[in-house]
Amino acid sequence: MGDAVATASRTARELPPSMVERMTLILDLFTTRRTWLGLEDIVRATGLPRSTTHRILEQLVRLEWIEHGNAGYGLGRRALVLGGGAGDHADLRAAASPYLHDLLLKTGAVIHLAVLEKGRVRYLDKLGGRFAAAVPSRVGGTAPAHCTGLGKAMLAWLEPEQVDDLVGDELPARTAATIADLDVLHRELVRVRARGGLALERGECYPDIACAAAAVRGPRGPVGSISVVAAADTALERMAPLVVSAARRIAADLFPDLDARSRRLNVAD
Repeated sequence: MGDAVATASRTARELPPSMVERMTLILDLFTTRRTWLGLEDIVRATGLPRSTTHRILEQLVRLEWIEHGNAGYGLGRRALVLGGGAGDHADLRAAASPYLHDLLLKTGAVIHLAVLEKGRVRYLDKLGGRFAAAVPSRVGGTAPAHCTGLGKAMLAWLEPEQVDDLVGDELPARTAATIADLDVLHRELVRVRARGGLALERGECYPDIACAAAAVRGPRGPVGSISVVAAADTALERMAPLVVSAARRIAADLFPDLDARSRRLNVAD
């Protein structure tokens, strides 16, 4: 009994006395952007009291140094920006690269990789043969999320309120086929989820172009999306399963610690 009290007292004295030191002790556990830890993991690793750890984590989440998702706690936006890991999406591009090339070989279509930035998608990669010149997208360019397969694939896994904030009340019509009504868009996103995440689009963003897309989903929601793009009269049924499978494999490579059940969970379910 005396030894236990002495040990507890000694441990308490050895704990960092200031809040800044305790926050640093927690942040030091997240060695990469792929590190995800549970509350008990953090308590054991730091030796901090559980209540103290939870209180500090809540503050770090509120200030966006830490994110809290289905897989536990991970680095937040501020930490990633400070470390240079949020802007270039290097991890996503590296994980996606072999699957994008595989899709190109199997489909012969134009292949895109994109991320969601506010109400638009930004193209990170574009692969394709002769038809690529007919697709007016470019690496670094953007397009409205509500009328692209890439965008709808990611919007489908967000809370409806998040979708409203991102796309706004007025949806500009790019073509006669564009979904220009917010309620209609929400119904379309329900269909995307019902198809297991497959988003389809024909002539909504650019005339004479169709695409099938799927989101790459992590513990905090979609981190990007991929698509195959072809002429508007192309049958997408053969390509669609390949896109969904590739997106899931990219996610598995990016987040190897995220179990299958967690991959199926999302805020919109």
